[in-house]
Amino acid sequence: MAVNSMTGFARAAESSSGWRWAFEVKSVNAKGLDLRLRMPSPFDRVEAEARARLAKALMRGTCFATLTAQREGAPSAARIDQAALASIAAAASAAAEAAGLAPPTMDGLLSVRGIVEIAEAGDDEAAVAAACAGALLSLDEALAALGEVRRTEGEALAFILRERLDAIERLTLAADANPARRPEAVRARLAESVAALMEAGRGFDENRLHQEAILLAAKADIREELDRLKTHVAAARALIDEGGAIGRRLDFLAQEFGREANTLCAKANDVTLTMQGLELRAQIEQFREQAQNVE
Repeated sequence: MAVNSMTGFARAAESSSGWRWAFEVKSVNAKGLDLRLRMPSPFDRVEAEARARLAKALMRGTCFATLTAQREGAPSAARIDQAALASIAAAASAAAEAAGLAPPTMDGLLSVRGIVEIAEAGDDEAAVAAACAGALLSLDEALAALGEVRRTEGEALAFILRERLDAIERLTLAADANPARRPEAVRARLAESVAALMEAGRGFDENRLHQEAILLAAKADIREELDRLKTHVAAARALIDEGGAIGRRLDFLAQEFGREANTLCAKANDVTLTMQGLELRAQIEQFREQAQNVE
């Protein structure tokens, strides 16, 4: 399966049964699946089915699906509210006479809101049902196009993620091979520290110092962190090769990467090892940012 992005946009338009409509579908990043539909009357009757089709096509992300619709060539008729017109005409005439003004004109009275209403002829049930079915087909078409956009962007994301994993692996191997981790280098640093303590004062228990030195060396060992980093790299590569809805698992691995890199930096007892740890954290952060775009 392919790696999919969570972002994309698609549009499908069609006309039938006296209606013209367009379905626009846009998706952006989100922790889960959030569907937000806008469907005008009378198409709102198939909103539940549209929501089900969206949920089937998408696994993760916030999706905005908007349907716009317009009647084509529908006959319309004007209706005048005679009672309201008579009431307003009487009141306006009385006010004009009291003020010494010309009486109101018909065009002025008809321009008052609510006096004239434009009513469109209603659709028969068969036409509405056909238009709703056509709108759902347009939604399917838009979802197919959206899926293609998300797959294309997902391919680019997969390439970037693999590059970041390669960098993380190189830095992990470099830290593993760092001369500062060699036993003789560790012994030399510990010997210098012990010698400095012995010269600084008297009364030190040499056996106790030896034990503390062993504990310090054990705490500074980053073997476990390096092994876990290598394991996480292999797991992330396997996920990318697997494809599908892997965004959550990649995000979890990114957190594990960060935890191991932070521990490595905390244990580092050499400036070169610290610098490698900091660069490792930078690469992991870039991996995490890109993983959050994956479905």
